[in-house]
Amino acid sequence: MNQQFQTGRWWSPEAVAARLPNLRRRAAVRNAIWCFFEEAGFTEVETPALQVSPGLEPHLAAFETVMLPPGRGGGPSLRRYLHTSPEFSMKKLLAGGMEKIWQLCPVFRNAEGAGTHQPEFRMIEWYRAGEGYRVLMQDCIDLLRACAPKGSPYRFRGRESDPHAYWQVITVDEAFKYYCGIDLPATREASAAGTMPGADGLRGEAEHIGVRTADGDTWDDVFFRIFAEKIEPELGHPAPTILTDYPVHMAALSRPKPEDPSLAERFEVYVCGLELANAFGELTDADEQRRRFEADMDLKEDLYGERYPVDEDFLDAVAQMPPASGIALGFDRLVMLACGADDIKDVLWAPVDQES
Repeated sequence: MNQQFQTGRWWSPEAVAARLPNLRRRAAVRNAIWCFFEEAGFTEVETPALQVSPGLEPHLAAFETVMLPPGRGGGPSLRRYLHTSPEFSMKKLLAGGMEKIWQLCPVFRNAEGAGTHQPEFRMIEWYRAGEGYRVLMQDCIDLLRACAPKGSPYRFRGRESDPHAYWQVITVDEAFKYYCGIDLPATREASAAGTMPGADGLRGEAEHIGVRTADGDTWDDVFFRIFAEKIEPELGHPAPTILTDYPVHMAALSRPKPEDPSLAERFEVYVCGLELANAFGELTDADEQRRRFEADMDLKEDLYGERYPVDEDFLDAVAQMPPASGIALGFDRLVMLACGADDIKDVLWAPVDQES
């Protein structure tokens, strides 16, 4: 990318011309996605970005705003947030009787940057009422094949991934054993169901394979450090990888697996070492959902000194939702992979300006 773009002049003729091939490819990917969902019988929906609650993942930071009363009259001003995902609104539509829905929309995550992140980006999200989460795995295979003609592999930072080849499907526990020699279930044995394990066992395993740890690390901290250093770079090439069956405490919106309640009906898709999508068999127990939200907000408050409100209307909808599965896929990252771009700004018409 030329220097003018790097210093913030994304609108200069030279910078626009440099991105134009990628932007044309972006449009082609968008069209392929629309055709995929149209042919699969999904209904495209549109939900508002302004929400009571932005989403309650403890490590995501939201954009907060104030909604003034109509006409700036005498009513109260209301605190609102830009959504980090359209998930809450889309699940309300499932409770309202919709069955197969999708949308491509902007989402907002504060404190995000670097080569694969932007504070505002585009996400594809889709849901299937009455279908298990494994059906979404086939959706991902079919969608990624639809967006990349045969002979045109996805590329990212020196790696290639052919979506038309046989995909790797591996559990989280299998990945830790195969790539690191770590018996991950053994590090969770002493923990109560649905709670984060103590860190000592996994910390010892990390140090044994040369992954640094620090005083105060949680089990999750050590998990993600091992994963980022030893496992993630190996996933998604020479074909995409589906990484499935996360520990249940790491999937706040997911059902436990009936055959093993210590694990969640959750999977992620990796292409060329890059995380692309995150899927769940959706939780429909409103009481359990509230408990998990409160636990996540307690953690957020401990880590960052803040908490977000729970959307009570969403919990009412959860209690009325049918069994369902849902997934979020990063559209900009998919375009990056289709173009072989190393930086997300290379595939955006206009980035969020963080220079001034």
